[in-house]
Amino acid sequence: MELQSSEGGRFLLEHAVPFSAFLMDSFGRQHNYLRISLTEKCNLRCQYCMPEEGVQLSPKSELLTAQEIIALARLFVKEGVEKIRLTGGEPLIRPDVVDIVGQLYKLEGLKTIAVTTNGINLTRLLPRLKEAGLNAINISLDTLVPAKFEFIVRRKGFHKVMEGIHKATELGYRPVKVNCVVMRGFNEDELLGFVDFTKDLPLDVRFIEYMPFDGNKWNFKKMVSYKEMLDTIKQRWPELEKLPCETSSTAKSYKVPHFQGQISFITSMSEHFCGSCNRLRITADGNLKVCLFGNSEVSLRDHLRSGASEEELVQIIGAAVGRKKKQHAGMFNISQMKNRPMILIGG
Repeated sequence: MELQSSEGGRFLLEHAVPFSAFLMDSFGRQHNYLRISLTEKCNLRCQYCMPEEGVQLSPKSELLTAQEIIALARLFVKEGVEKIRLTGGEPLIRPDVVDIVGQLYKLEGLKTIAVTTNGINLTRLLPRLKEAGLNAINISLDTLVPAKFEFIVRRKGFHKVMEGIHKATELGYRPVKVNCVVMRGFNEDELLGFVDFTKDLPLDVRFIEYMPFDGNKWNFKKMVSYKEMLDTIKQRWPELEKLPCETSSTAKSYKVPHFQGQISFITSMSEHFCGSCNRLRITADGNLKVCLFGNSEVSLRDHLRSGASEEELVQIIGAAVGRKKKQHAGMFNISQMKNRPMILIGG
């Protein structure tokens, strides 16, 4: 079949590289977004992410080296991954993070290198990260009240996070995404304050429904649904506008007219977006997770270290992606299921 188009258009059609079959699952979802956890360690102790007693960390020898991270990233990019997000733990406490970003930047075909950070080290590292090629940032912040911040993260550091957010806007990141996990009885009364935060800054404040993870004492009463949040915000700003979104986006986005920034809702519990899921995850110890909420994993590290060829690794990845289920198990079942704590997955 040939479309009526220019010579150049015909050439592109005839020579278009098909999306890798290895990164497409049995439901036709193309996985072009890879999240890589750089470390299990964190300099905060957020209540919904890490159990109070901490977690059993993997020995350093079991974690992926920078060389292994780049080798796997290169393989995924070659197969069609266009976006890589570095997560943790807290990725910015890894000493070679700037170098890893610089190495990723050299991968042909990779369009976006992003990081999700708690913001504590951001002001210090961001100029170097930007120079190395980092082009998207998500900063976690669940409250605008310093005392509450200390309560939820069990550490000090609120002002450092705020400084990091401002530094990111100064350095031209648009938008700077701010991730806010909404929990009943803790911060649902701050929704309006967070919307107001987008008035004069190019932020995308993303309200995330509280999710069940091993060790976070999850219960249904703590979850504030997207619809409830939206109702609260619309009472204050009835003129709130819905924004168009990409097919594979996990966010439902809105904007108060004339505000510089916008807000979004990540509705993983009340209205899951499994049908358009395009993401895969590699944990810091080298396991591939095809679903954040699934507990099946395959060790890419072990295959890599036992000398598997590129072709063999691609087959192993393809088999894992092929087993990906249509959707996650639902709120109740997830809450009953054994999974890694969020800190050991990387979000």
